[in-house]
Amino acid sequence: MGKMARIKVLISVIGLDGHSTGSEVVSKILMDAGMEVVYMGIYQTPEMIVQAVIQEDVDVIGISSHASNYGQIVELLGLLKKNNLDDICVICGGTIPKQQMQELKKKGVSEIFLPQSTSESIVKYIVSHV
Repeated sequence: MGKMARIKVLISVIGLDGHSTGSEVVSKILMDAGMEVVYMGIYQTPEMIVQAVIQEDVDVIGISSHASNYGQIVELLGLLKKNNLDDICVICGGTIPKQQMQELKKKGVSEIFLPQSTSESIVKYIVSHV
C-alpha cells in the first residue's frame, strides 16, 4: 500500500447547507487517489463532526460550504482545539467569498479550494500536509 492508502479523510457539509454535489465529487476523487473517505453528508453540526473525528481517527477534515455558515466552521475549529484535535488538517471547499477565506485561514483552516480547483491540486495538497 502507498502512502495515500493510509490517509483517512472525513468529508462533511456543515450546518443547514444542503449542497452535496461538491462534497460527493471530492469524496470520489480522494477515493480514486487511494484515500479512505468517511462521508458524513449534509446537515452536520460542529459537534457531530468532532464526534466522528474522534471515532474515526482521521488525518484530514474536509468541509464543504456553499451557504453563509462560516460561523459554524469557526465553531468547529474551536471544538477541535478544545478536544486537542487542532493538529488535524482542516480544508474547506465551495463558494466562499475572499474576505471569508482570509478570516477562516486566520482561524485555522489550512486551505480553501474553490469550484475551479483541480482534482490534482486537492490530492497533492492533502498528501503534502499529512
